[in-house]
Amino acid sequence: MGTSFFIMEITFKIKRFNELSTVELYSLLQLRSEVFVVEQNCVYQDIDGKDEKALHVLGYYNGDLAAYSRLFNKGYYFDETSIGRVVVSPKYRDKKFGHDLMRVSIEAIKENFNETAITISAQEYLKKFYESQGFIQTSEMYLEDDIPHIQMKRS
Repeated sequence: MGTSFFIMEITFKIKRFNELSTVELYSLLQLRSEVFVVEQNCVYQDIDGKDEKALHVLGYYNGDLAAYSRLFNKGYYFDETSIGRVVVSPKYRDKKFGHDLMRVSIEAIKENFNETAITISAQEYLKKFYESQGFIQTSEMYLEDDIPHIQMKRS
């Protein structure tokens, strides 16, 4: 597989779990921990046994992992395909890589799973960001690891 995309100044790679190098795996786990555990002050089990079933979208800027998401085929996480662990490194947030990451993630779902319907569990404060990517809120707020979330869908 090992597909690469170049958007502006960020280069994306899409890989299955068994295609990740140890350096790539370490970098993505480090970024997820930096943001979801440390920055958000949320102690939870990030390594949840689901990474092996996911496609991993890695965005590199000047050799650093700047953005990341993981993608699941329908029926694994939700009834539809899904995008999760969407994260941009704090040092690169001013570059708006989140928009590029979501565009590449949505396209990767189309190409790899032949699907357009996508469900996400979004942190509530990011509702407008995900709406700008074509998602609509489909649930009331709920707590996931004590952080307000909403379910959102895109068709």
